[in-house]
Amino acid sequence: MAIEPDTKDWTWVLERPCLPCGFDAAAYPSGSIARQHRLDLPRWRKALGRPEVRDRPDECTWSTLEHAAHVRDVYVLFTDRTELMLAQKDPIFNDWDQDRTAQEKNYAAEDPGRVADELAAAGETYAALLDSVGDWSRVGRRSNGSRFTVETLAQYGLHDVVHHLYDVHA
Repeated sequence: MAIEPDTKDWTWVLERPCLPCGFDAAAYPSGSIARQHRLDLPRWRKALGRPEVRDRPDECTWSTLEHAAHVRDVYVLFTDRTELMLAQKDPIFNDWDQDRTAQEKNYAAEDPGRVADELAAAGETYAALLDSVGDWSRVGRRSNGSRFTVETLAQYGLHDVVHHLYDVHA
């Protein structure tokens, strides 16, 4: 059975806490986000070292490996979007179909050690970019009209990472 695509609009996590994972965007002002990403990176490496890393909890839920490969790609995407926001005035982001990406890259067949290395590198690249931001109020938009500042995009991205750590019990 295939994984059901996630079609939810998760931008609400910028306005109120996410009850399942406990993330509260208000607890992460701009200056704290890069540090939190760096604190979370070792948790991913540890999770990817588990013997059951490829096992899905059920037919409709990603394995730890698939979650981690997704987070790696989230880091790359958020780096690209942040760089775009810093370089252009009010850019519109290209659409990203995370489910199609998971299928095309065959997340389930990736090497856990390589994913751990790539996730750590992508996470550190994103954290370093966040450390360099001078104007957190610059804006960008998704094609559906959702508007972000650099700060709210970074908070939104941090929720993605934190929520997936919750998903894999790491």
